[in-house]
Amino acid sequence: MATDKPKLAVHKFSSCDGCQLALLNLGEPLLALPGLVDIVHFAEAGPNSPDQPVDISLVEGSVSTPEDIERIQQVRQNSKLLVSIGACATSGGLQALANFANRHEWMASIYTDPKNIEVLNSSDPISKHVKVDLQIQGCPVNSAQVIGALRDLLSGVAPRPEVHSVCMECKRKAVICTMVTKGEPCMGPVTLAGCGALCPAAGRGCYGCYGPAEQLNDRSIADRFEQLGLDAQAVLRRFRFIANSAAGFKTASEGLRGDTDG
Repeated sequence: MATDKPKLAVHKFSSCDGCQLALLNLGEPLLALPGLVDIVHFAEAGPNSPDQPVDISLVEGSVSTPEDIERIQQVRQNSKLLVSIGACATSGGLQALANFANRHEWMASIYTDPKNIEVLNSSDPISKHVKVDLQIQGCPVNSAQVIGALRDLLSGVAPRPEVHSVCMECKRKAVICTMVTKGEPCMGPVTLAGCGALCPAAGRGCYGCYGPAEQLNDRSIADRFEQLGLDAQAVLRRFRFIANSAAGFKTASEGLRGDTDG
């Protein structure tokens, strides 16, 4: 049945489905979403029309296969606005860790017959292959941020990007600093807010899931990690984790790699 509401599609590429599940777990806000848009494609939830032209496409996952390149180009062509959601779509995600290894040797160690598997030489963010109108970080994505961004876009308003670090969320929630009190390395000072200080609130250091904060003093935190007992390679791995292809973390890791090579 045709409607006059804007059309929305949710597409999955190489990922664990966690960002789609974050949307499905929204509860009442998710029930309000059909009042804003006509959801024409969201295979995880039911509607399955991946080639239909839409006003907004939400894209989860990285580009990792030749087929992915063709498909993301088609999604871009069919979408007035394309929003990449989650760490895989915005910065490569965990599967992009293979970018730092010999990909063929890595696959041979996992699959008994890797010659039948077609993959690219790297797992890439969506923005490497097509124009992206908005990126929303997270692993998984903050679903409330996604709904807020959709409301802004549908209203013709530019969504306000998060600019604070996870440290600000710790202060808002009165979470005691794990780096100060426990001597545990924490990426919170250089990681974008959005998770609600999930790991520090559980007594663990931040893993950098939401990508680099606006103010990124990578050299200072790398020095601090070394003071806490991490060797140079361990510090490097902190920046080469979930959001390893995000611009700030990628630049930081390249600088740190130069130090370790030296």
